[in-house]
Amino acid sequence: MAAKKTKKYVYPFGAGKTEGKTEMKQLLGGKGANLAEMSGLGLPVPPGFTITTEACAQYYEIGPKALFSRIKNQIDSALARLEQSSGKTFGKGPKPLLLSVRSGAAVSMPGMMDSVLNLGLNPGTVKAMIALTGNERFVLDSYRRFIQMFGDVVLDVDHHDFEVELEAVKKRCRAKLDTDLSAEHLAEVVKRYKALVRKKTGRAFPDDPRA
Repeated sequence: MAAKKTKKYVYPFGAGKTEGKTEMKQLLGGKGANLAEMSGLGLPVPPGFTITTEACAQYYEIGPKALFSRIKNQIDSALARLEQSSGKTFGKGPKPLLLSVRSGAAVSMPGMMDSVLNLGLNPGTVKAMIALTGNERFVLDSYRRFIQMFGDVVLDVDHHDFEVELEAVKKRCRAKLDTDLSAEHLAEVVKRYKALVRKKTGRAFPDDPRA
């Protein structure tokens, strides 16, 4: 008896392996289908992968834990491919791999889709990125923005609550603009953001990017 074929939920693009094309918009969403098409044409698109709209439907039907058990191996394979092609490692190591996570649909409404940038940052990779860039302020600013985006989009912490914490630090150090904040000030913002997440969700902000 033939083994049951595993349903495909993850489609890679770029780095020499692209699966998908424009006609697959219903399955890959507008962004995913167009990224696959551009990669297939040989345009310099950074490699990545698309999780299908069918996976989204399954999320609502069976819940996140059951869905993740179905797609985990496919995501792990896609991540391993990105690590190999980039020479970087996800969530660890001296050369961290950072991902941008963008939502999409077959028919999108401009301005309605959320993104999470710099997935892969955690206390360990922040240190590695500082060593790589030599720019502590830039890295800490990226980290606090990641916490805010992930907290808002994924953990349902109100965006305004993060702004309140940021303004409190700016007021204390008499900074008019975000760009007036030093690395030391941004480290305090990161600390406040994490405390806010714990207060609002009852749990610590996750340091494991796979979580």
